[in-house]
Amino acid sequence: MPDVTVRTVGGTAVRIEAGAHELVADEPVPVGADRGPDPYALLLGALGACTAITVTLYAKRKGWPLEGVEVRLRHEREHTDDCAAGGACDRAEVRVELQGPLDDAQRTRLAEIVTRCPVARTLSRGVSVVHG
Repeated sequence: MPDVTVRTVGGTAVRIEAGAHELVADEPVPVGADRGPDPYALLLGALGACTAITVTLYAKRKGWPLEGVEVRLRHEREHTDDCAAGGACDRAEVRVELQGPLDDAQRTRLAEIVTRCPVARTLSRGVSVVHG
C-alpha cells in the first residue's frame, strides 16, 4: 500500500499524491475555491470504491454475471446531546445498485458482501489517528 502525501497548492486546495496518482481536494466556495472534492467526499469515494471493488471481485471469483456496480453515498452529521457525550455523530448512507442478469440468490449474497468492504470495516471499528 503506497504512502499518501498531501501538500498545499494555494488557498485551501491540496494536492494528494498516492504512489503514481495525483488528485486535488479543496473546500467548496465560499471557504475554498472548489478546485476538487472536499475531504468528506474523498472519504465517501474511498468507501464507495472499496464497496464496488469488493462486490466485483467476489462476483468475478464466483463466475456470476455482474455487469456493473453503482454505489451512491451520503454523509450526515447529527448534532445531538448524545454526540457531545461521545455517541455516534457521523453516518454514511450507502446504496448499491447491482447491474446484470443476476438471479435472486446471487443478488442476496452480493448484498451481504457489500458490508464486507475493508474500508467499511475500518470505519465501523474506528481509526486510531496518531500525529507525530
